[in-house]
Amino acid sequence: MGYPGYPPYPGYPAPPAEPPRSAADVTISIIVMVLTVLVGACGAFLGLFLLAFLDSCPPATCSVEGAVTSVLTGVAVAALVVVAGIIVTIVALVRRKRAWPFAVGTFALCLVVLFVGGVAFFASVGG
Repeated sequence: MGYPGYPPYPGYPAPPAEPPRSAADVTISIIVMVLTVLVGACGAFLGLFLLAFLDSCPPATCSVEGAVTSVLTGVAVAALVVVAGIIVTIVALVRRKRAWPFAVGTFALCLVVLFVGGVAFFASVGG
């Protein structure tokens, strides 16, 4: 007579159920992210276009260095905001959390940064 065997190990518990993914949240987030990228690209194109026609700027009231700095800084900061916002939005989507507020916030912050860059440009060229 031998000893009885060890009792069997209990099975692993079932993984928790994933929360449902909201189709409206995904749709809104993707549309707003695409709009944000398009607004950022249009802002960069407009900034380059404004710098291209800077030769008619009177030297007494115009700062070429200020204009170039304002455009490049505005576009660079807007690009950083867009990239960071898209990353945060995608992470929220993957985690099945509400993501549209991050996408809308990124869009609004991109608009604010481009507007401030435009104000700085027109202030540096005397407009």
